[in-house]
Amino acid sequence: MFLGAYSICAQEPKVYHASNYGLRPGCTKNVSKAWGKMWEAIRSEYQSGDSIVIRFQKGTYHFHEQGAAVREYYISNHDQTNPKKVGIALENINRMELDGGGAQFIFHGRMLPFSLLHSENCTLKNFSIDFVNPHIAQVEIVENDPQRGVTFRPAPWVQWRISKDSVFEALGEGWTVRHGWGIAFEKETKRIAYNTGDRGCPTKGAYRTKDGLVHAPAWKDAKLKPGMAFVMRGTGRPTPGIFLSENVNTRLENIRVHYAEGMGLLAQLCENVTLDSFNVCLKGEEDPRYFTTQADATHFSGCKGTIVSRNGLYEGMMDDAINVHGTYLKVVRRIDDRTLIGRYMHEQSWGFRWGTPGDEVQFVKASTMETVGETNRIVSIQPYDTGRTEGAREFRIVFEQTVDPLVHEEEGFGMENLTRTPQVVFAGNTVRNNRARGALFSTPKQVLVENNLFDHTSGTAILLCGDCNGWYESGACRDVQIRGNRFVNALTSLYQFTNAVISIYPEIPELDKQQAYFHGGKEGGIVIEDNVFDTFDLPLLYAKSVDGLVFRRNEIRTNMEYPPFHPSGSRFLLEKVTNARIE
Repeated sequence: MFLGAYSICAQEPKVYHASNYGLRPGCTKNVSKAWGKMWEAIRSEYQSGDSIVIRFQKGTYHFHEQGAAVREYYISNHDQTNPKKVGIALENINRMELDGGGAQFIFHGRMLPFSLLHSENCTLKNFSIDFVNPHIAQVEIVENDPQRGVTFRPAPWVQWRISKDSVFEALGEGWTVRHGWGIAFEKETKRIAYNTGDRGCPTKGAYRTKDGLVHAPAWKDAKLKPGMAFVMRGTGRPTPGIFLSENVNTRLENIRVHYAEGMGLLAQLCENVTLDSFNVCLKGEEDPRYFTTQADATHFSGCKGTIVSRNGLYEGMMDDAINVHGTYLKVVRRIDDRTLIGRYMHEQSWGFRWGTPGDEVQFVKASTMETVGETNRIVSIQPYDTGRTEGAREFRIVFEQTVDPLVHEEEGFGMENLTRTPQVVFAGNTVRNNRARGALFSTPKQVLVENNLFDHTSGTAILLCGDCNGWYESGACRDVQIRGNRFVNALTSLYQFTNAVISIYPEIPELDKQQAYFHGGKEGGIVIEDNVFDTFDLPLLYAKSVDGLVFRRNEIRTNMEYPPFHPSGSRFLLEKVTNARIE
């Protein structure tokens, strides 16, 4: 009896109240330094086996770069610029719960709001993330003369100026952005304007008018109408709102990300991540903004275990609601029959660990996306172009067995880490009014997409991809169930991969030379069933290089919300597809 009672007492968490460390809600002063001191106190008392709870009170907390943690982080699918200023940096901690209690965490400058690294069994919940001055500049189109250019009104919160060389630019604490392109939104619905897609916004030669507006004579675009909201974008994506790396069993509950200059959430090299009511969203119907994040709402790179996203709202972001993938290393040198040099190829994906001894690897020919030889296992992996894994682009990998002689550096071959591929459950979410795509999956493990609403996603609602030539995002989908979803007027604009509402589109430069199939591999490998398609246009399903595709019991409703414009004249377009049933 005594031992049992002792065990229960030992599991009682230590509770830390932020207000006891100077972090009180409603104050406009910078709390970055106060948080740093609180975290130091927690770390100094923390012992292995402890369980801790960090509690904030409801209200606003302002974080500035001054006094913030400084970290060197290499974050997948983001700009590899370092160091980074981090608002709340959580590292090397287990059994921790951070409960915001409804707190609104407001960030200034160019910061990474949250990071959680090298931790197990941790939960983040009940808070929101926002920036007082987003790096995206929202303006209203006031006049548009095809000959004279565009006159616009910057939103009240936008800090801006006309530079000495006559360019409109936004600015904030420690940053300036010149925006080269952007997105047009319908004023009333906050949907991306029909048949507009990505638009240029050249402001060279801009000047302030007598009534305080901005006129840009070089900006000429007949698709922009007075009253439209236009969000001007730069090309940078320095940090996400939340960064997870090398964690096990992480939960995020009841969190709202209202803005981040990169993605809402980026998780890399994690095992088992659950999002429950994780939202990348506006601040309600009265929010004057039309945008949320600069890129994806959520993104998972090189993860394993199970990724779960339930009951989320993803809106206004400039890319996918979710993207799950691994990363191909390109074979750049074959040292001997068991040793290869592999290189991260994309400029926004390098500098972090790719694999560990024991991981299973397969080899892919880039031109046809076909596997070559047998799967193999890593015996050792070391950074090759630098002395440490952080910041490395190349790795020297020794394999357990002889690598097939066809795999060499003279032709394009990629290495895929099959161990770092997760199962995915994407269920009960709403995805709406965003750019480019709804959801993107590239994993051979089971994927379930169920009971979601894809509402005016602008581009393709669901994409199954695979690419060993551009972003180098792996891999093939073997077991995908898409069921019980509702798709409302996707494809109102054309971007990459917008062949149909659901596009199965691996990038295969030499499809005519491909002997096998990329996606699927068994009967019913990809099943699309019991969904409702509300659509104003024709294309529903595009598939390329698939073995085992089923489309059945789906309801198709045609509406007249927009004029049809898609160049495809078919509901279904299949290229190099076998064992397909449409019924």
